[in-house]
Amino acid sequence: MTDPSLRPGYDLLDAVVRRVPTIVDGADASELLAKEWLLTNGLGGYSSASVAGLATRKYHGLLVASLPNPLGRMVMLNHLIECIVRRNGERVQLSGEEREPGAPLLPGARHLREFRLEGGLPVWEFEGGGAVLEKRIVMPHRQNSVYVVYRLRESPEPLQLELRPAVHFRNYEAEVDTTMQQSYRFAVSFGAGDIYELSCDERIPPLRLVLHGEEVSFSESPTELAELHYRVEHDRGYPHRGRLWSPGVFRIELKAGSEVTLVASTEAPEVMTALTPDEAIEAERHRRWRLLRHAPESARSGPAAELVLAADQFVIVPAGRRRDAVRAIAEGDEIRSVIAGYHWFTDWGRDTMISLEGLTLSTGRIREAASILRTFAMYVRDGLLPNMFPDGSNEGLYHTADATLWFFHAVDRYHRVTSDDGALRRLLPTMLDIAEHHLRGTHYGIRVDPADGLLTQGAEGYQLTWMDAKCDDWVVTPRRGKAVELNALWYNALCTLEGWVRRLHGDAAARPWGEHAARARTSFNRRFWYEAEGYLYDVVDGPSGDSAECRPNQVFAISLTHPVLDQSRWASVLRVVEERLVTPVGLRSLAPGSRDYSQRYFGNLRQRDAAYHQGTVWGWLIGPWVDAWRKVHPDAPDGGRRWLDGLVAHLDEFGVGSIAEVFDAEPPYTPRGCIAQAWSVAEVLRCLVAAEVK
Repeated sequence: MTDPSLRPGYDLLDAVVRRVPTIVDGADASELLAKEWLLTNGLGGYSSASVAGLATRKYHGLLVASLPNPLGRMVMLNHLIECIVRRNGERVQLSGEEREPGAPLLPGARHLREFRLEGGLPVWEFEGGGAVLEKRIVMPHRQNSVYVVYRLRESPEPLQLELRPAVHFRNYEAEVDTTMQQSYRFAVSFGAGDIYELSCDERIPPLRLVLHGEEVSFSESPTELAELHYRVEHDRGYPHRGRLWSPGVFRIELKAGSEVTLVASTEAPEVMTALTPDEAIEAERHRRWRLLRHAPESARSGPAAELVLAADQFVIVPAGRRRDAVRAIAEGDEIRSVIAGYHWFTDWGRDTMISLEGLTLSTGRIREAASILRTFAMYVRDGLLPNMFPDGSNEGLYHTADATLWFFHAVDRYHRVTSDDGALRRLLPTMLDIAEHHLRGTHYGIRVDPADGLLTQGAEGYQLTWMDAKCDDWVVTPRRGKAVELNALWYNALCTLEGWVRRLHGDAAARPWGEHAARARTSFNRRFWYEAEGYLYDVVDGPSGDSAECRPNQVFAISLTHPVLDQSRWASVLRVVEERLVTPVGLRSLAPGSRDYSQRYFGNLRQRDAAYHQGTVWGWLIGPWVDAWRKVHPDAPDGGRRWLDGLVAHLDEFGVGSIAEVFDAEPPYTPRGCIAQAWSVAEVLRCLVAAEVK
């Protein structure tokens, strides 16, 4: 690999290092199983596993490729069993498989002296018997490929490295006990760089392997690995035992200073071999350096710089939706979207619009922000933004009442940063159409009540707000009626729309939107104020009347650009929220003492869904909390930076270098759900940058 000292300016990237404490010989290494690493490829594909070298989830894999629909994301290279063989025959397995629950970790885990992220890229350093072996993994941008690099930095004697690839081609959502294909085929194309090809089904592209290094050999020994245990799936109540198939073993002779790289890919041979490993890795490092270079100065170092690199993981070209990509290209545009979270989320409208400011505007990625907005404008149907795109599908699902309103917020934030009137002119007809659909009513009961100008919503069997847990036919938090945050967002949208129309078409055209906004504001302050407790109702005019559950949704009545709540009531609401909902890692979704309050987000699917918005802490809510707090404390010297400390400290755990989806509602606030969530990263990064600007 190229000497870092020969890369002028790379000190910016080289300074972004997160070192994770590891273990000593004989110590309990189980904490390494609770920490996971993640790389992504800008297409929705990824590479991920536990730091300890075991696959603990069905979603784990060295190569999870994002393939054209209807395939979607596929686990193509599940695992690589790595073993060091010394001259005396001693074998040390560095990574592999767990066969029984609670089995001791591999010997290699006890030789792991350090795990770190260098510029967001994972690096393992193993030491034993005087030898130091370094392993690093890189995914080239917009390729379904992964590079695994081994370098023997020090060793008193040559060593042999054995690599056994193990596969079970399946959709990444498929259970680990899914019947394994019985028709795996293995072939080798000899020539300049032998290409080993695994295939099993004409619908699925083959997995191609190339090994770059000296003294490389392959021993073909087709083997079905015995039942493997996936401990996280066990804890989550899913099937947790499965099999893998291996074609054989690569053997590489290593001596001090030598290096070998395994490339695994679903790309065509001419794509995966277009660059040497050094060139591919250099290109990815340079891309990451550019991300930091284009970010605001305050986000080029420290935790903010780490989050700039983490934010990049979510911004994607949706590889599967080729029809939409072709249509956009024909118009001189390109589609962009946002993966809501890894491992299992796809792109969601709500998450995209909430995350857009932090992921793109706070990182200097203005062009991509505009592309995301134009992409989603293309998907608007009957005044609604899609809630989400199922994996492998070209069509979105539209059962959401708030994603569309967050669209106004995202466009507004974009325009305030860029003053891009051209983009505003292009988007305004869509925004006007959305507002008109809401005034006269659209799907799922989403409409403005002519009696008071407030937005109501609800349809039997649907969950339309962000509190959207549903298990079978059970909608856990239906919140039908007039929800507090929907009306805060509706008022914000009306005020924003009034300003846009005035800017482009004059006062007379803007006046009706101002009138709608004024009426909504008057009704909101009359209907939502819960005088007895000094905070806001969560829902009014619901099937069972008004809900006084103390939830974080009321914060949006203060935090948005155009706050709907009378300023005289801000301090009271914030006091209640701080006392009952704020934690070091975000806001509880329901206050302790409530009838349905859950302390832990744990167990099988039904148990988790029951807790999802019933106390479970959401990291992304720290963003609107900080916004609201700053409005009440505009002269605070730290700009509210202290509210972010717990989430910054969290970067060492769970998804290393990123921020989890949710946390338990009570100490120690154990991270749960997705290991890397777009709006969690986006909101913390946005607030960090804003605090520095202040």
